[in-house]
Amino acid sequence: MVSVCLASYNGERFIKEQIESILSELLPEDELLISDDGSSDKTMQIINDLKDSRVKVYHNEFKNHIKNFEFLLNKVSGEYIFLSDQDDVWIAGKVRICLSHLQTYDLVLSNCILIDGNDNIIEESYFQKLPKTGFFRTFYKNIYTGCCLAFNRKILKYCLPFPDRLNSHDMWIGMIAELKGKPIVIKDRLIKFRRHGDNFSSSVSEDTFITHKSPYTFKQIVSDRLYMLKHLIKVLHVGK
Repeated sequence: MVSVCLASYNGERFIKEQIESILSELLPEDELLISDDGSSDKTMQIINDLKDSRVKVYHNEFKNHIKNFEFLLNKVSGEYIFLSDQDDVWIAGKVRICLSHLQTYDLVLSNCILIDGNDNIIEESYFQKLPKTGFFRTFYKNIYTGCCLAFNRKILKYCLPFPDRLNSHDMWIGMIAELKGKPIVIKDRLIKFRRHGDNFSSSVSEDTFITHKSPYTFKQIVSDRLYMLKHLIKVLHVGK
């Protein structure tokens, strides 16, 4: 069984196309869990109009996308978990390809196509060269972005609960996989990853200690990394 976690908030412009692309990938026994974080637009009307039994909807007021995803991860029933933003588009074959790799690996990070708010292609391939996995590589420069992740319940078990001051659930899940599982990066471009002014996520290429592109100060990055490292050390000893 596959569980897809989608966190929504004022996503009326793109969410219908995204949900339809997800549902086309799912079997009757799979589920799409949506947690809406207090939308004030037509997001909930669009979701409710779909009338699909695989869709389970929750209403929250976190005003925090990380808390919203954590809530969803605590609700999943499936053996395999996919994360989804509200404004991307899944490409046909995404679930099948990821599940084939999840028979051997615990977490899959796929490539993607970058598009803008008008569906124009920005980059044909986000990863021009596939990044290598590795705890210290990821600690320096995060390669994991949530909308391109699929993982099993082994990783789910270790990544919950999220640390209180976590600033990147994507990186947290990826680092858990580096410590407690077996991750893989694949070349397949399995979503159209939408980059526009209204969405939360920033490019993972900007999340590194030394870059003029980073929206964070060096002090902020170091502080966040050390906070995450402290909690990762705790996870490392779980089950020993």
